[in-house]
Amino acid sequence: MANDLIPSQRNPKWHRDEIILALDLYFNLEPGQITSSNPAIIELSQVLNRLPIFKERPDAVRFRNPNGVSLKLSNFLAIDPNYHGKGMQSYSQLDKRIFSEFQSNQIELKRIAKTIREAVENPTLNLSLYEMKEDVEEESLEFKEGRVLYKIHRYKERNSKLVLAKKVKHLKKYGNLDCEACTFNFQVKYGDLGKGFIECHHQIPLNQYDGIQETKLEDLVLVCSNCHRMLHRGMETVTVQNLKGLINTR
Repeated sequence: MANDLIPSQRNPKWHRDEIILALDLYFNLEPGQITSSNPAIIELSQVLNRLPIFKERPDAVRFRNPNGVSLKLSNFLAIDPNYHGKGMQSYSQLDKRIFSEFQSNQIELKRIAKTIREAVENPTLNLSLYEMKEDVEEESLEFKEGRVLYKIHRYKERNSKLVLAKKVKHLKKYGNLDCEACTFNFQVKYGDLGKGFIECHHQIPLNQYDGIQETKLEDLVLVCSNCHRMLHRGMETVTVQNLKGLINTR
């Protein structure tokens, strides 16, 4: 009897990445196909349950189950100006905003969804993304492409073998590990404590990610911690060259 009095815990609200995946499927179905028994909806439910986003799922049994996924797609029916029925009216403002962003750009939507799905289908990569720790400032950053693509970006930057190879090549060519944006050098500033220290930034913009592609040394640039944070804050528009120009004009 006492257990009946315990309120059921609610699962977290739908994340941007999840809505992107759901919307991509929505545009590939007819309204009559939006049912929890549809194999495509069941498959999407499985993908959503493997996304490296949520660690806390209070109601794991119902978390993004086929019924919940079909309801989410029915929400899009209520938003879609091309649908003349009613649809489910319980959509969120985020649902509406993302629908508006991609309604006329379904090619970009498919590109993002494809990359997210490829990350999920790679067990090693997906586990690495799931375990990746982000600081508070990183958690507050928002990207049109969602959190998974940003995590892939960070994963590429933290590949220890590639980072070491980049440092060795740069040191051999230039004789130093100066920041490529502001020229800060950790060893010059901190002596032996800073020897060999510099961060790597993956300079391919998120809007150019099309599936999981191999990272090349030329994709990486060496930057100090401050410049790296600024590059991430301006991920959509700021390049190392832009940042260098900004620094030089101040």
